[in-house]
Amino acid sequence: MKILNINFIVVLLGLFSNGDIDIAANNYIEEHKELAVIEMYRSGIPASITMAQALHESNFGKSDLATKANNHFGIKCKSYWKGITYRHKDDDYENGELIKSCFRSYINVFDSYIDHSNFLKGTSHYKQLFSLGEKDYKSWAIGLQKSGYATDPNYSEKLIRYIEKYDLDRLDYEDDPFKVLSKKLER
Repeated sequence: MKILNINFIVVLLGLFSNGDIDIAANNYIEEHKELAVIEMYRSGIPASITMAQALHESNFGKSDLATKANNHFGIKCKSYWKGITYRHKDDDYENGELIKSCFRSYINVFDSYIDHSNFLKGTSHYKQLFSLGEKDYKSWAIGLQKSGYATDPNYSEKLIRYIEKYDLDRLDYEDDPFKVLSKKLER
């Protein structure tokens, strides 16, 4: 009987944990989806991809990097970065020891979204992605992984899973917010 009760508790905890994750994900999506759509029309990156990357890289906006540095995409400094920085342990080692890596830091979340688009558009090994369709999230996810965006060998699968679980591809069909605003101003 004790084993049954323990299993029941484990199952219940699992349900609540997944529910909490879904709540956090949906809250993040609602709060940031307009940024992803704006950036899609500005840059050509599918909003679904931007949102999936932000969900994953920022742990739904709750990671240290997101909360302390407004970095929602895990973008490291690179040698040419002249902006604000934040040091955080990630995947860099020196003499066998995990060391703090240099990450880009931003004044606000919007700047993180803009820089993410600029980073992909301005980095040569991501150029081929922009020949893909704005609504072809699967090819974009695979292309990001092949281009080395993340070290995780399952990165593209994770992005696709987020997109399909939370119907993020619907964002790829949203109207251009600038045209919507322009029409409102014409009235």
